[in-house]
Amino acid sequence: MKYAILDIETTGISYKNGKITEIAILIHDGKAIVDEFATLINPEQKIPYYITQLTGINNRMVEEAPKFYEVAAKIVEITQDCTIVAHNASFDYNFLRHEFKALGYDFNRQKLCTVKLSRKLIPHQRSYSLSNLCRELNIPNLHPHRALGDAKATAVLFDILLKIDPNLSQLPFSGNNSSLKPEMINALPEKTGVYYFIDADQNIVYIGKSKNIRERVIAHLTNSMNQRALEMKNKLAAVDWELTGNELIALLFEAHEILKYKPVYNRAQRRALYNYGLYYFKNENGYIQFYLQKIEDECCAAPLTTFNSLQSAKNFLFDLCEKYQLCQKFCGLYETKGSCFQYKLHECRGACVGEESSSTYNLRVQGIIDRFSFSQSDFLLLGEGRDEDECSVVKVENNRYVGFGFTAKEVNGYDTFDYYSDCVKNFPENKHVHSILKSYLNRNPNTVVLKKQKSELME
Repeated sequence: MKYAILDIETTGISYKNGKITEIAILIHDGKAIVDEFATLINPEQKIPYYITQLTGINNRMVEEAPKFYEVAAKIVEITQDCTIVAHNASFDYNFLRHEFKALGYDFNRQKLCTVKLSRKLIPHQRSYSLSNLCRELNIPNLHPHRALGDAKATAVLFDILLKIDPNLSQLPFSGNNSSLKPEMINALPEKTGVYYFIDADQNIVYIGKSKNIRERVIAHLTNSMNQRALEMKNKLAAVDWELTGNELIALLFEAHEILKYKPVYNRAQRRALYNYGLYYFKNENGYIQFYLQKIEDECCAAPLTTFNSLQSAKNFLFDLCEKYQLCQKFCGLYETKGSCFQYKLHECRGACVGEESSSTYNLRVQGIIDRFSFSQSDFLLLGEGRDEDECSVVKVENNRYVGFGFTAKEVNGYDTFDYYSDCVKNFPENKHVHSILKSYLNRNPNTVVLKKQKSELME
């Protein structure tokens, strides 16, 4: 087994807008360092002052340094057949992959993180930063926050870890069912999607989602913090997955699959189907009233939200009444020809007997409705697909989630809305997916929305 122990310095903390300014790679054969490569890199962007203060690398130093594409081939060559080793490996590895992606190359290596390994093999440290571990373990580092200095310190730390456990490369997979081979894990994609844990009887025992399936699965396998995690690992015989292209599709598909298969270890998310819906109408006196109704497949009206039982729906309405001083009579919770019970307790403002005007009462009710309604009733959400030529499509119709699908990005003369809509596969709506969509749109206001009414793209 060969290891490429590396460290990079960058212009910032995010690989999405930062660039590499320095890289150092030490090739370790399991016993000693046998090769070395280190260089400054011209990031082709300004280095912020706070980064210069931290690393000592300034804009003048990198002016004549090679650009990343000039050293890319060397990096590929020297790390060939190696496992990447780094302190906080995801940081360094993601920067590398992003730089290579910009060149049209898929850089893919197995990796080990000395932070995670140190937590497991050297417990009870106050901090697992490289500087603290160097201090606690007497590891010399003459040039901290420079690539070669940190790489050499990481190499010494790696030697210490190897002495504690010579089978370090197998550590993420140890203690599992023997049917789960390391090559199964190595075959997992480092892409966004949904993954399935399968036992020896071919039962799906857990479903999850991640932006990096392989990394998330390994995190499961190294988690020994509780009995449930250990029990699940010992039952694990295989891992399957479905790529989704982006986080939103992963969230929606995960919710659907959990309801479909009801895996035993998805206890927090495993629920019965959502059979009751919350609806509303305006009565003859102009007051908006809520009511609960069992959802029928042929029903064209879209509920504001849904529930897995009538009791949970009633509990939700009782909470709304208390929080917003709504009338229990107008929420279908108290049948009477006169005032509701809460009015007698001075917890209802009297809408049920006409003491509170419909306009004032409806203002509070409309605020609740708006929380559960989309800003448009019919639209499509477009996102990244599973490859560069594909896009994802999520459909909402009559304020109800319909489903999602994938199609080619190019419209080629078709009506835009209908073209994208045709690829959508229907999935059942429930309270969870409705919340997912609302939350996603709130967090991502620049999501591409295709409106049915005008058939035009809006960002």
